[in-house]
Amino acid sequence: MPGISSDVIRGYNDTIILHLLQGKPSYGYEISKTIREKSEEKYVIKETTLYSAFTRLEKNGFVESYSGDETSGRKRTYYQITPAGRQYYYEKCREWKLTKEVIEKFIDKEEETDGYNKELL
Repeated sequence: MPGISSDVIRGYNDTIILHLLQGKPSYGYEISKTIREKSEEKYVIKETTLYSAFTRLEKNGFVESYSGDETSGRKRTYYQITPAGRQYYYEKCREWKLTKEVIEKFIDKEEETDGYNKELL
């Protein structure tokens, strides 16, 4: 089964990351691994995509970073969500609900349940 195109999900990487930071601070590899596991391998975020998202989120004041435990002689950079980040997360959740509502009006229910249009096979 093919994964999700990064073009399709690009606008929601920040939302996904902020969701994962709701409970506790985390670091890049852990977030990447969690995304892969929670999506059942349907979405694997590239390292460059993840770190550019961290940079953007930090620049906008939605996350803060700090150095944490040393692992294999290297310090990990941890990220934690800020109050502005929580607000942005909830705005993106509302936006997603509206987006999903609109897109669903253009998805055939038959294809949605089958996964494929059998006439095309």
